[in-house]
Amino acid sequence: GIRTYRSFMEDAADLVVSYGGTLSGEHGDGQQRAELLPKMYGEELVEAFREMKRIWDPGNRMNPHKVVDPYPILSNMKLGTGYSPPQVKTHFAFAEDGGSFAHAALRCVGAGKCRDDSKGTMCPSFMVTRDEEHTTRGRARILYEMLEGQTITDGFRSEEVGEALDLCLSCKGCKGDCPVSVDMATYKSEFLSHHYKRRLRPPAAYTMGLIMFHARVAQLAPRLANALTHAPGLSRLLKRAGGISPRREVPRFAHQSFQSWFAERGAVNPEGKPVVLFPDTFNNFLHPETMTAAVTVLEAAGFRAIVPEQPLCCGRPLYDYGMLDTAKLFWRRLLDTLAPQIREGIPVVGIEPSCVAAFRDELPSLMQHDEDAKRLSLQTLTLAELLRQEAPDWEPPRLAAKVLVHGHCHQEAVMGMSAESELYERMGLDFEVLDSGCCGLAGSFGFEREHDEISREIGEQRLMPAVREAAESTILLADGFSCKTQIEQMTERRAMHTAQLIELALRREREGSAAEPPGPRPEEAYPDVVLNGDGRLREAAILGGTVLAGAGAAAALLRSRG
Repeated sequence: GIRTYRSFMEDAADLVVSYGGTLSGEHGDGQQRAELLPKMYGEELVEAFREMKRIWDPGNRMNPHKVVDPYPILSNMKLGTGYSPPQVKTHFAFAEDGGSFAHAALRCVGAGKCRDDSKGTMCPSFMVTRDEEHTTRGRARILYEMLEGQTITDGFRSEEVGEALDLCLSCKGCKGDCPVSVDMATYKSEFLSHHYKRRLRPPAAYTMGLIMFHARVAQLAPRLANALTHAPGLSRLLKRAGGISPRREVPRFAHQSFQSWFAERGAVNPEGKPVVLFPDTFNNFLHPETMTAAVTVLEAAGFRAIVPEQPLCCGRPLYDYGMLDTAKLFWRRLLDTLAPQIREGIPVVGIEPSCVAAFRDELPSLMQHDEDAKRLSLQTLTLAELLRQEAPDWEPPRLAAKVLVHGHCHQEAVMGMSAESELYERMGLDFEVLDSGCCGLAGSFGFEREHDEISREIGEQRLMPAVREAAESTILLADGFSCKTQIEQMTERRAMHTAQLIELALRREREGSAAEPPGPRPEEAYPDVVLNGDGRLREAAILGGTVLAGAGAAAALLRSRG
């Protein structure tokens, strides 16, 4: 292969020169072509280059051996005949890399776009630390060295590799922003699955990685669960034991889950086109008002919502800790539950962007040979995608409002925001999709004690200043549970979900009517919190018998009360 490469370079150079062309591209010649320059310029002119360099750079310090006295083409090659990485049995398929984790680690070409801290999402931790170790490129390089086995000799047990990956937020910003789509979130998850094999994980893996179990237990007595996690002394002990930052407020569980509400409500639109509304853990148990709003929107668009009765989870929190065997069990249960709808081709709509991304990205990679998994990955849509694809003739309600939109990292990387932007245009909104990068919370990342500070610094890069500068009349949109939580805990503002925004517009269209959209309002799900329909605190709110005059005062007290 090396001989063939050398022969090809010689023949290609001769061919180009024979047509009067140039060997030099926009990046110059470098180690790959410098040895061939005499074919193009001739020995006499190359000697003049050499004399010029001796005059101006007698110490040969400026980019040496790249034009004159060049490195041979076959020197300093990253891969030689000695490169023979282990064939690792992986959980993810890595289909685009020939099923090879080693090949995936070689995907990075070193372009360095991940060092840009002015725009995009990649890479949030580098934007704060400015350390090459925390670029996508740096992490890809250390994974390559781990698999090569010369510099790093302890493989997946390597603490150095674990340290380099520790500040990866698994935001998938690299998958969307990197020119060659390096997916460090997947690489990190695969690494952690091997790193902690037959070993205990950090406490946060069991408190937040298994949130789907804790949420189901908490739903048996949500008021008690909220009291325990917010009692001053006890909450500090629980956070310390669970690896959670003492500065973080644990989100409150709703007094009634969305699935429970939907089961009591009864069928609507029996003749409507069926659509499965996926009850993800976060919106089912913590923010049910987003899902009830989604039901209102689906039914207004003529759909018949189907909600599974069993608690289901895509296992998204498990990927952050490499708990991939457990994640497969969750997928197996989910696929078995939804098999009838999947095989009928009924679309599945997700409200939480990270869950939709898991259906579209992680699912077909973890369950590569499962036909239902392939079907489900193709049938799962965001709410805006569903309305565009399955109800193109439905006219969404119009709303005269200024809106700032923060796109979830996973959505921007996997699904994109085009359907949402099209929907907002059709609603007549004056909207802006912010180039706000990652919110910094990134699932459980920002809740972890050792990551809290950098999580906040990431949020302060672009998103939080934009939120604080927005006029109070401006509506904030953030569909991700993490994004909404970070905004709420770092500013005096609350963000809405797209479903809630459409529900608000529908309600405004019906102003003057006594009809209220079905489903518990936020003040019913959380009786201590009184909100406007647009998700902002009312000017005068009553909290625990105390009248709060002004939204700012109410927000401050609410934060102090969790």
